[in-house]
Amino acid sequence: MPLRIARLCGAVVLMLVVPQTLAWSQEAKTIPPGARVFIAPMDGFETYLKAAMTKKQVPLQIVEERDKADFEITGHSNSQKASTAKKVIMWDWHSTEEATINVTNLKTGVVVFAYEVHKQSSAHGKQSSAEACAKHLKEQVERK
Repeated sequence: MPLRIARLCGAVVLMLVVPQTLAWSQEAKTIPPGARVFIAPMDGFETYLKAAMTKKQVPLQIVEERDKADFEITGHSNSQKASTAKKVIMWDWHSTEEATINVTNLKTGVVVFAYEVHKQSSAHGKQSSAEACAKHLKEQVERK
């Protein structure tokens, strides 16, 4: 009988602890609307990302000082101009764009969002990749 009571108590403790842990885990991986974000320097890509976040109406507050932020956006981008062969053979003057962003919770150090974009024939260069990042970030923030 004591073994049965011990198992029952163990099961009750698990039923109380596990949901709390899962709730905390999910909470740590979300970005609440209105959160303050700092966009780290990314060799000029941060300018495109700020403009894209404004254009796409991402519900986050961009701050200029890292110590006033709840989250930090880091990343990088790469552009490759169309080669002469691509222009002559394919009649394509558009560049190839790549960008990656990570959103990190500054209090916990947890990466709460990461996104990578590859645009083979980008008509608007870095602007296109920044807008793709902003669009997906907005979807993450608005997800419940």
